[in-house]
Amino acid sequence: MNDRSSHRPILMFDSGVGGLTVLREARVLMPDRRFVYVADDAAFPYGAWEEPALKRHILELFAKLLDRFTPAISVIACNTASTLVIDALRDRFPGHPFVGMVPAIKPAAERTRSGLVSVLATPGTVKRQYTRDLISKWASKCHVRLVGSDRLAPLAEIYMRDGFVDEEAVRAEIAPCFVERDELRTDIVVLACTHYPFLANRMRKTAPWPVDWLDPAEAIARRAVSLLADIDPNGRGEVLPEGADLAVFTSNRTDFPTRRLLQGFGLAMS
Repeated sequence: MNDRSSHRPILMFDSGVGGLTVLREARVLMPDRRFVYVADDAAFPYGAWEEPALKRHILELFAKLLDRFTPAISVIACNTASTLVIDALRDRFPGHPFVGMVPAIKPAAERTRSGLVSVLATPGTVKRQYTRDLISKWASKCHVRLVGSDRLAPLAEIYMRDGFVDEEAVRAEIAPCFVERDELRTDIVVLACTHYPFLANRMRKTAPWPVDWLDPAEAIARRAVSLLADIDPNGRGEVLPEGADLAVFTSNRTDFPTRRLLQGFGLAMS
């Protein structure tokens, strides 16, 4: 049996608790690894930041995180952060592998039958040239609608902590994703924020017609597995507590519902 405590951990990073969707898939594929989940809740939501300031903030934060935990790899389980800063992270820390998370536009273009695809994301991801380049490269034959929501991620945080959410608010946020054109309808909605899969059941309930809600979490976890094959599992860093994986909140504050959520995911607070 592998000794999980002897392996360098995998660092999972998000602006909030949405990246737990990726952590869930990663644990299925890598049951022998330790994880450090970092929620940059002190800076949440990222959409409120100017891009240069957010980029500097994330780079400075990662300098501290990599020094503290010496992870084997880091997974940026946040589309907003990945599309903004993944290249800068790789340039700043060239010896460390990063797995980024970008909108699943390529698989959506491969699967759609109607040719009508929507990308549901934060406003930051929607406006980024990186996202438009993905559409040009992989989905030029599709009609892709970019839908930016500044409310869904906070709604998902509420739902994950409290167990309920305003369904009419969810309905209003997803409504622009549904397009009818020449007797065809949108058949795929790309969930381009790790928070959104937690609301998938509410989205299905309030959607005007059935679609394929495309969640890339498993694909990201598989990419992390492939990178680990060539990485030395041993190293020095902060010793994780026995048993549970570790959760770090940059605000150093968590309320009771959030602590209960983390315990449900088998995470111990730093």
